[in-house]
Amino acid sequence: MKCFSIDLDGTLLNSNHEVSPENARILKELQDQGHYLILNTGRAYGDVKKIKAIQEMELPIFCVNGSVLYSEEGKMLYEATIPLSVYKDLFPILKEMGVGILVYTNEGGLPSTLPPLHNKTRAELDTLFNEFDYDMILTKEDLKIYKLIALVYPDQLAKIEEVKKALFGKFALTMASSFPNNVEITSGEAHKGKALLRYQQMMDVKFDEIIAFGDGGNDLGQFEVADIAVAMGNAPLYIQQEADIVTKTNDEDGFAYAVRHLLNH
Repeated sequence: MKCFSIDLDGTLLNSNHEVSPENARILKELQDQGHYLILNTGRAYGDVKKIKAIQEMELPIFCVNGSVLYSEEGKMLYEATIPLSVYKDLFPILKEMGVGILVYTNEGGLPSTLPPLHNKTRAELDTLFNEFDYDMILTKEDLKIYKLIALVYPDQLAKIEEVKKALFGKFALTMASSFPNNVEITSGEAHKGKALLRYQQMMDVKFDEIIAFGDGGNDLGQFEVADIAVAMGNAPLYIQQEADIVTKTNDEDGFAYAVRHLLNH
C-alpha cells in the first residue's frame, strides 16, 4: 500500500487556497485505487476543514506540523504540546524582537491562525498584534499550546534568521518555516516525518512506499522519511534541491501533474 503524504498551502492548494478540480479528481482516483492519502499540513484542524473539497473526503489529517494527528473519522489520535514553562520563557524573547506572534492552542489560534491573515493589510496586522492581550492566554484553564508562529513582513526577512539564532539551542523545540516570512515553533516531538512513522505504529499499518509532496521548510521532515520526495515548482530552490522530483507549480496543478506524468499513476 502506497502512502501519499500531501502538504496543503503552496502544494495541494492553489494561490486562491482552493483544491483545483484536477487535483480533486486525482485525489479521488488515488483513493479509489486503494492508496493511503494523508494531509500533512501546518494548518490547524479547523482551517483544514474549512476547505470545501476536503469536507467531501475522509482521510487522516496531520495538523500543526505533526503536532496533532486526526483519523479519517476526525478522532484525535495524538498531540504534542509545548510545555507552559517553555512558552513562558519563549514568548518574551519573541515579543522583544518585535515580530507578530500567533499562538496555536486547543482553543484555536490566538489572536488568529495563519490562513485568515493572508489578505490583511499591514495596518490591520499591526492593529491585530499590538492590541491583542497575550497575558489572557495563560489564564485559560486546561490550556494546551501546539505551536507559535513568529511572523514578519516580506521586507523584513532578515529578522527571521535573527529569530532562529535567538532561539537556537535554548529549547527542545522544532523550528521550521512554512513561508519565507515566518518561523513555526512546535514541540520537539512535532515533525511531519515523525508523524508518518508514528501513525504507522499507532494504526499498525506498514506503507510499502511513502510519496511526500511539499513546498516549504516544514516539509523537509516528511521528505526525510519519504521514498520519493516531490517538491513543487513554486518551492524555494533549497527545498527543490532536497527533493527527488520537482513538479509544476501549485497554480499549474503540480500535484496532479506529478501523479500522472512523473510518477506514472
